[in-house]
Amino acid sequence: MTSRLLWILIFGIVGAVIVLVVRHEAGTVGPVSTGEFASLVFLVSLLLFIGSGIVVIFRRRLSEALEAALFWIVAAAILAVGYTYRYELKSAGERVLAELMPGYGAARGRSVEIARGRAGEFRVATLVNGAPVPMILDTGASAVVLTQEAAKAAGLPLEVLSYTVSVDTANGRTRAAPVTLDRIAVGDIVERSVPALIAQPGQLKSNLLGMSFLNRLQGWEVRGEKLILRGYP
Repeated sequence: MTSRLLWILIFGIVGAVIVLVVRHEAGTVGPVSTGEFASLVFLVSLLLFIGSGIVVIFRRRLSEALEAALFWIVAAAILAVGYTYRYELKSAGERVLAELMPGYGAARGRSVEIARGRAGEFRVATLVNGAPVPMILDTGASAVVLTQEAAKAAGLPLEVLSYTVSVDTANGRTRAAPVTLDRIAVGDIVERSVPALIAQPGQLKSNLLGMSFLNRLQGWEVRGEKLILRGYP
């Protein structure tokens, strides 16, 4: 039994090596690249090796050995399927998270989908200069507008800001300081050198994702309960 498993493992590895040699120029083996196929072969071989070791341990108890071998074969098959379709599984997982976590952006190629929040607004999880900054979509805002707290988290020099721009907020007319953000990321969409405004202390409760970011995109739309942002390739 052990010898047979060992020979199966050896022939399997040899066969995989032959496939890699034959498909080297093409660069793919079925739906995966040759590098990914090589990694998959290694992982499956490792599982089979561990499984054969279990067979040796339980060689006097045939039924337990067969159960252990079957377990590792099934585990190897699940691993192979999961590895092959890992991108599809990741995409499905992101869509589930987008439904459960308001503001989380589910990536679909160069697009990001965000589910509408319970209050009817679109909360968008962004990274501003690498710092996590939650925002609310506001198509009426001509620019991205940050609170003092968000600006500090993003590493902006609050002490040298000049509040020279008049803006209308829920608390009435106030002034804001113009800045240029090095980087705003929403999911896989990244925009650089984005004009923005910093509200005066106490004048803004939520950060606003305005048109200075949206206008940089290839497109965006609200479709039902989804906000869809499309970045350039």
